[in-house]
Amino acid sequence: MTEQIERDTMEFDVVIVGAGPSGLAAACRLMQQANEAEQELTVCVVEKGSEVGAHILSGAILEPRALFELFPDWEERGAPLTTPAVRDELYLLKDAEKAQKLPNALVPKSMHNTGGDITRYVISAGNLCRWLAEQAESLGVEVFPGFAAQEVIIEDDVVRGILIGDMGVGADGQPKDSHMPGMELRAKYTLFAEGARGHLGKRLIKHYGLDAGKDPQHYGIGLKELWDVPADKHEPGLILHGSGWPLDKHTHGGWFLYHAENQQVVVGLIMDLAYQNPWLSPFDEFQRMKHHPVLKQYLEDGKRVAYGARAVVKGGINSLPKMTFPGGLLIGCDAGTLNFAKIKGIHTAMKSGLIAAESVFEAITDGDEGGQELADFTTRWETSWAYQELQESASFGPAIHKYGTVGGGAYNFLDQLLGGKLPTVHDTHPDFATLKPASECEKIEYPKPDGKISFDKASSVFLSNTNHEEDQPCHLRLADTEIPIRDNLPKYAEPAQRYCPAGVYEVVEDDQGQAKFQINFQNCVHCKTCDIKDPAQNITWVAPEGGGGPNYPNM
Repeated sequence: MTEQIERDTMEFDVVIVGAGPSGLAAACRLMQQANEAEQELTVCVVEKGSEVGAHILSGAILEPRALFELFPDWEERGAPLTTPAVRDELYLLKDAEKAQKLPNALVPKSMHNTGGDITRYVISAGNLCRWLAEQAESLGVEVFPGFAAQEVIIEDDVVRGILIGDMGVGADGQPKDSHMPGMELRAKYTLFAEGARGHLGKRLIKHYGLDAGKDPQHYGIGLKELWDVPADKHEPGLILHGSGWPLDKHTHGGWFLYHAENQQVVVGLIMDLAYQNPWLSPFDEFQRMKHHPVLKQYLEDGKRVAYGARAVVKGGINSLPKMTFPGGLLIGCDAGTLNFAKIKGIHTAMKSGLIAAESVFEAITDGDEGGQELADFTTRWETSWAYQELQESASFGPAIHKYGTVGGGAYNFLDQLLGGKLPTVHDTHPDFATLKPASECEKIEYPKPDGKISFDKASSVFLSNTNHEEDQPCHLRLADTEIPIRDNLPKYAEPAQRYCPAGVYEVVEDDQGQAKFQINFQNCVHCKTCDIKDPAQNITWVAPEGGGGPNYPNM
């Protein structure tokens, strides 16, 4: 259909896809340089969420190293960093009641959030992005929320920009009365900053073979809730991390509980998507985890006010693809710059954006008309502190996969103690290939939520403020519509019913009593778990109509 439509075109020097930390940091630095050099530069940021921050979800503890580089006066500018980290606690949950608190001396240095030469902050990543967007616009960047980048424009094997998805297309694929063709946004350079498992980044990696010679990328699913709690349960800046129960020895992950500002705590679980048991439900593991006394003590008598979920890229440097290609760059979590040893990615994402901006601006200033491959970026990136961080933690995730939570943790503790001298561990098995047949695994019966500490998916999705125009094409594409019932159901009990944290996928009976695979795409919180974990790699997530999806407050 798109080939037959006449489209408007807008030309920019730089187009940035995604108003997350890396994309907005890049936009700000580009315009800072242009303004200092008194050089005209046009920069555009497109964001699929209804507003900047609507689709941003992270823990989050910010290490503001890159923020200092971008805006040394961030405090005077009113950056939303108001709650410094004051105390760390790390626990191993042994069962539903017992826990062991680890002494500080046995906590890997990458997990320390207090002390040292830099203050870390409990923040809302969404509010940080809203603030960064304000700074970008004040510098002259054009920020367009509600516009979803649907396709990459590639001509003569060079990226020349993006195509914004059409608005007002019906579920049958035909234009409605409200139809508005998407525009072509063309640029000398296009930066892709979509976050973990970006749908355009995924295509670019495949098209240009950017992951050649690398371990497959690995992911977790991050589930998070925001709670209002009584004043006597609240200690601003208290940071709790832990692992263990309710996850079994074959399922790796960790939880967090951060005391933020305004008598709020954020609680979440990051569960490795390399898990084996198809009966497992990350959402339900998270819900029962909150009943452990270590966490429950802060939540009881509180009120849950927000919920969301998002894939977390965690492969580290072993899985980091080449980030350059003719006409553009992959930055931030679109490439996989998160440092999972720290459970932090905002600072490294922002640093990749700063380096991208400097390389692009230098090229344009030198008269480059675009379309080149910026080898200079690779040199700058590989000599940066962010890259060094990733090198130092190369074995973190793979060691846990190979040796388990305790054994892998011990390996990483020793590796950090010895300055990264132990052999690098690799994990060459993609996450989707780890599921065992349902018949070989123990079926998990999850307790019924109590509506006070634990909740069901429907009420949780309601709190995510998720909304999609119902009369539009489904953005969760099946390569083969028969696979879910024909293959996945008998072998894996169709795990999409459980790994999706929003109740998007169901197996129901049709009028003839036959099993039918149903996709409730209106519930989709854009976490990308289905795109990652489906054992047949049959589901592809693409951007829905712009503005659709969750609308996260303060996440």
